[in-house]
Amino acid sequence: MPAGGLHTERNQTFDMIYRRRQFLKLMALPIALAACSRAPAASSLPTPTASSLSGSAASPLPKPTPGDSPAAFASGSYRNLFAERGHQPQEIVAKIASAWESLFASTDDTRRVYYPAGENEHGPLAYVKDIGNGDIRSEGMSYGMMIAVQLDKQAEFDAIWNWAKTYMQHQQGDRQGYFSWHNSDDGSKLDPNPASDGEEWFATALLFAAGRWGDAGPRFSYRADADAILNTMLHKSDMPTGGAATNMFDRRHKQVVFVPFGAAATFSDPSYHLPAFYELWGRWAAGYAGKQQEDRQFWLDAAQTSRDFFQKVSHPVTGLAPDYANFDGTPRAENGHGDFRFDAFRVIGNVAVDYAWFGADERERALCDRLQAFFASHPGYVNQYTLDGKPLSSDRSPGLIAMNAVASLAATDQARAGTFVDALWELQPPTGTWRYYDGMLYTLALLHVSGNFRIYPPRDVAATPPISRPASA
Repeated sequence: MPAGGLHTERNQTFDMIYRRRQFLKLMALPIALAACSRAPAASSLPTPTASSLSGSAASPLPKPTPGDSPAAFASGSYRNLFAERGHQPQEIVAKIASAWESLFASTDDTRRVYYPAGENEHGPLAYVKDIGNGDIRSEGMSYGMMIAVQLDKQAEFDAIWNWAKTYMQHQQGDRQGYFSWHNSDDGSKLDPNPASDGEEWFATALLFAAGRWGDAGPRFSYRADADAILNTMLHKSDMPTGGAATNMFDRRHKQVVFVPFGAAATFSDPSYHLPAFYELWGRWAAGYAGKQQEDRQFWLDAAQTSRDFFQKVSHPVTGLAPDYANFDGTPRAENGHGDFRFDAFRVIGNVAVDYAWFGADERERALCDRLQAFFASHPGYVNQYTLDGKPLSSDRSPGLIAMNAVASLAATDQARAGTFVDALWELQPPTGTWRYYDGMLYTLALLHVSGNFRIYPPRDVAATPPISRPASA
């Protein structure tokens, strides 16, 4: 069995059945699912003891001081939970560097997910590959760009963006402006439909690039590219090329859709809800066709809608959310995705980061506590559950351990939260067949938990007028 991965027959069968069912439904629902079937990962992961997970055996995280306001957007202060657990700055820097080296800088095909892919007229090309499924996904490409901008790796950022624009982004037709959710490594599109999380992360990574490196990079206009994606997401149906594709956000429900096409646009994926990003778009978006104020207000309203949605979609006892859900928050029990599976790992991270950046909803802290309490009561917890907490797998995943550590940014039980941070620290960069998804979540979590996942406002932001918050906030 390759290092860093254990793929059981049970989960392999689940994956194949799911994909076969989706193929048979293509005539009625012409989509393939971008982030639905995650491969389980390592079984040899650090297993905290029951006593340590309860918080009784670990020194607690110190409570934030006034200088460590949870509202990082306003204060500019980002908590470093690793430092709060006693790790030295050089250790933390080395931990993050090790993840980059293994997944992005290495040429070892048992470790890397970043692959240089030649050049075109715009410069070098590179992609982030899902090794286990043998494809390149908009999800991983956008994660790779976000990691690169956070670590000041402009060359890698531009190479990934060049590949995405060249091979994934539709330049004409009904889907013009959207990105195919997965491609072959030769660039050919395996499915023309987009997955909404890819566009969300692309847009935000580009806005941060505009802030960190300047609106116009050496080859790309980051700010203009970001605004073009935001406008397409919100106004596709208003555009001449709209056709059969829909908006990526349902305007009535003010929620991100699963896929902006057909029946897949009538429900959502809880892990696609990114209120922290929407808050930024509500301050920075250029707007479509003179609709700047209207669009910005929509994004702020969407942020509050997502906060309310998190409360509806998460189980009242376990805190677990499903992979897919209807707009009213009820699970969408389609091919097993009404349960807590691989997409759902990310939900609690989205909740915690929103609180850490904006501190707008105290309910998010209670939700982080609820979910950590559930996993604390299950030492050696697995990677799939029914929403009420019955295990559906015997495998463990570094990606889930990573996201549970991010929840510590908002959790109020400081002792228990610290043990989840410790579990992340004990992990090593994932290797082997299933390293892609776990590796991306692991690296993003390291950045969040160390205070190195930061907001970089575009450089023209100071000249823009403030926008009011939603009335319901």
